Amino acid sequence: MDRRESLKAIVVGTVSSALLLEGCDTRTSDGQEAAEVAEVVESGGEAAGRMPEEVERLKLIRSKQFFTKPELATITVLSDIIIPKDEVSGSASEAGVPDFIEFIVKDKPEHQTPMRSGLKWLDIQCLNRYERSFVDCSEKQQLEMVDAIAYPERAKPEMKKGVAFFNLMRNLTATGFFTSEMGVKDIGYEGNRPNQWKGVPADVLKQHNLAYTEKELRECVKFENNA
Repeated sequence: MDRRESLKAIVVGTVSSALLLEGCDTRTSDGQEAAEVAEVVESGGEAAGRMPEEVERLKLIRSKQFFTKPELATITVLSDIIIPKDEVSGSASEAGVPDFIEFIVKDKPEHQTPMRSGLKWLDIQCLNRYERSFVDCSEKQQLEMVDAIAYPERAKPEMKKGVAFFNLMRNLTATGFFTSEMGVKDIGYEGNRPNQWKGVPADVLKQHNLAYTEKELRECVKFENNA
């Protein structure tokens, strides 16, 4: 199972809500919807269905920049290591994950210190190991560093802080990617589709000593024939 398949299993599995930022609660709705509304606000359009205070909050979030350019560069490299481009779809950065993470840490400030300190920790480790920052390392060196913190059960005790940072980075990346248009297509989610409800099954009705009236049956049959 490659990285993309592993993350896909997280998203569609029973533990996804616990891992993916508790459903990505951004105080407005899910992360993708919040980001889409923010884009509408930024462009001067109206955010349909939003309370004025929600629109103002999104304007405030978009008006500030948290990560520095070097930090965003590191986030971009890390997100593409976590979800690389393949024959199915593009990489995490191509799906807009760095911008998503920038948005989320401003909307959920509790992620700011862990992310910033984790990025700094990563650079210090690389400087000690390779005498260069993470983004300036070779691809081989970057993967060596990631492998040292990506697997909690195998990581050395001194890598504990890096493991915690990478867990957060991985969850943010997965949330950002799989709530993007590209990510939704990647897992094949087609959304709700209209169907026809044909009533409570006969065995269930019988179990509760219930039955449809003749009028209800006629209406159900008429509905079914006209569908």
